[in-house]
Amino acid sequence: MTVELQVAEGWLTVCERSALTPGRGVAVLLPDGGQAAVFIGRSGNLYAIDNQDPFTGAFVLSRGLVGCAEGRPFVASPLLKQRFDLASGHCLDEEGVAVRTYPVRTAVTSGVGA
Repeated sequence: MTVELQVAEGWLTVCERSALTPGRGVAVLLPDGGQAAVFIGRSGNLYAIDNQDPFTGAFVLSRGLVGCAEGRPFVASPLLKQRFDLASGHCLDEEGVAVRTYPVRTAVTSGVGA
């Protein structure tokens, strides 16, 4: 099974689902030159947000610490530690700040010998 993100051009294949580890993010280069951060939660849910930290401008959110606050999965920026809700993109520590989220899905891969 592969993980796909929905971008302007359609569904973009990111990686095999088995390549994702709960609690760790993967950075993805997008067709427009931007970056996304893809996560798999401990419950198996997939999340994708912008990889750029809006507070510093650095592309580091895929390297952040993953946790849960009040039942909401989040990633904490490795630089200044602001937490971003993985489902909505909203910053849990600074009202009015958010990162973009992306629709994400798994797709069954088929091919020769599959």
